[in-house]
Amino acid sequence: MLIAQEKRKTNIAEYILYMWQVEDIVRACNFNISLIERDYLSKFNQAGKLLDELKDWYANLILMMHEEGIRESGHLSFLKTIVRDLNDLHIRLLNSREETEYQRLYTQAVVNLREFKSKLPSSNVSDVEACLNALYGLLLLRLKKVKVSRETEEAMATFSQLLAHLSAKYHLVEQGELEL
Repeated sequence: MLIAQEKRKTNIAEYILYMWQVEDIVRACNFNISLIERDYLSKFNQAGKLLDELKDWYANLILMMHEEGIRESGHLSFLKTIVRDLNDLHIRLLNSREETEYQRLYTQAVVNLREFKSKLPSSNVSDVEACLNALYGLLLLRLKKVKVSRETEEAMATFSQLLAHLSAKYHLVEQGELEL
């Protein structure tokens, strides 16, 4: 909850990746708040009111995941909405005459993006969702301590740079400081 709140304020792409990880933690704990508390929340060394807030936050996520039918896989609808909003912004930035830096970053990423998307089972994945999926996959590989090739690292860096720039623009739009 605390990490999610901070990431939501500072980097929307990192927030999405973090929340996907939280969904997987909930699944790994079989939607059992006691297991989440014992195996995960206990590592944060929080007590009292903050621990109660964390448990409530996870309990609400569990409820939402049940209600949305994403016990085995999938993402919460509010996260999918943010991904769609990010992709809409991505398209607007690509079509804006003023956003040459974003377009340069996209040009650096596009070959890697096309190659990654060609390996996905679904062909209707947006550019932003594909970048997020790739980076989440890299995160999982790192957690498992699997070595990845230099080429993969370089491709992921292009996705990361693109999403970092997109996230910064997203927050400017959210704050009313940028209109496209």
